Amino acid sequence: MNANPQNNGTRPAPTTAKGVAKELGPGLIVAGAVVGSGELIATTATGSEAGFWLMWLIIIGCLIKVFVQVELGRYVILTGKTTLQGITGLPGWKPRGTHWIAWFWLLMIIAATGQMGGIIGGVGQALSIAVPITEEGKAFNDITGQRIKAQLAKVDLLANDGTAVFEQALSAVGPEPAKSLPSPGIDPYAWALLISVITAIILYFGRYGMIETVVTVLVAGFTLLTLLNLVLLQMNPTWAVTWADLRQGLSFGLPPKREGLDPIVTALATFGIIGVAAGELVFYPYWCLEKGYASFIGPREDTDAWNQRARGWLRVLRWDAWCSMVVYTTSTVIFYLLGAAVLGRSNLHPQGMDMIRTLAAMYEPVFNETAVGLFLVAAAVILYSTFFVTNASKARVFADAMVIFGWRKSSPEANRKWIKGLCIFFPLISFVIFCFIPKPKELILLAGTMQSFMLPMLGFAAIYFRYKHTIPALKPTRTWDIFLWISALGLLIAGAWLAISKLAPLF
Repeated sequence: MNANPQNNGTRPAPTTAKGVAKELGPGLIVAGAVVGSGELIATTATGSEAGFWLMWLIIIGCLIKVFVQVELGRYVILTGKTTLQGITGLPGWKPRGTHWIAWFWLLMIIAATGQMGGIIGGVGQALSIAVPITEEGKAFNDITGQRIKAQLAKVDLLANDGTAVFEQALSAVGPEPAKSLPSPGIDPYAWALLISVITAIILYFGRYGMIETVVTVLVAGFTLLTLLNLVLLQMNPTWAVTWADLRQGLSFGLPPKREGLDPIVTALATFGIIGVAAGELVFYPYWCLEKGYASFIGPREDTDAWNQRARGWLRVLRWDAWCSMVVYTTSTVIFYLLGAAVLGRSNLHPQGMDMIRTLAAMYEPVFNETAVGLFLVAAAVILYSTFFVTNASKARVFADAMVIFGWRKSSPEANRKWIKGLCIFFPLISFVIFCFIPKPKELILLAGTMQSFMLPMLGFAAIYFRYKHTIPALKPTRTWDIFLWISALGLLIAGAWLAISKLAPLF
């Protein structure tokens, strides 16, 4: 895994905006991974539980990780080593010769595989609503649709009477009906199996360029559709996001207690998978290697020419990371506002086998009956992009991990074979997990919790790489160092806050 598969030889970095734009890509792949489970499901779930109160935490969750992302990318492209190889070289306890952070990463990646079970379950739900296969599936869709429409109608009625706005609406509308739902039949599972098999085949034969193109198109299309929905929502006074809502969301306050809900814990779990999640922080440098940044710089040389090439490609790396940050932060805020404005006001909470149908409610005030069809297509597309990218990423990283843990020997040919094999394994095992645990939201938030715990460890790794593996001629500015320390400290606070929130009930 040290060598770049696209070994195109050294070359100087582009200096024009157009030239730099052509070399971007790894960050967009990462954005494709996070704009699904993190934004569409976890972020909207937080908005539905907390209202506008925690928008500030969601924004910080997107912005704060980019400094660690760049530092990990810097280490990898300058050394040619992978992220896990760098982690193994950190000081500290090394059971069986491998750093304990790498062992925790292994636990996290197992939970993240459960997250992919939740994602493929969401895709299966979306497609089973759009194209039901059985009568059971049709009946399930009809009942969940009627329940959601009734809940939205309550808010409309109260708002038109002038008796409810947001917090008042929460108590006036009441929780969504607690009726038991019928079985959706085999429809979600059949679609999930079909998509898992198709994904395994595409990834087995796919290459970097195809993955980059597909993900960019999927993410851009869905983000634009969702932005249009939020803009048009402002024309409806019942659902519009007001300046007072935005002030509340940026006030650094905490939401009031709500029976049966814990929005703080949900938000902190969401913190782990929005923006660049812990998994994506590890994945990102692998995509930088595959893009060719390290091979374009070439092996370390103590020459001005090498330093100049490295400085240029580090500039491209920073542009790649910051541009992707703009994409996923924008989409995250849009989804949060939609979740708070529509789901929060209606006391609708996406969960279980009707998660996708509940999320479609965010589009109904604008698009009415067309909303469900539009959202189903969009949700299937964006969730699939996450499923696609994350499984492609995990295949590459896990193939490297097997060498790090001493489970196999490394060679270019063996690496390629293992990556191809894992490209088949991960999509299919995700489907199996969904079959045994058909709770997409819970699977995704569990993965988010594990990733939140991992974030402080990656912050430590970034700090260590900065001070122990920085080439003097390429030393970053003092301003950068300050923000890197703030980033690492913020990740530590978020991880500790979540740990305390999880452990407090036990005592």
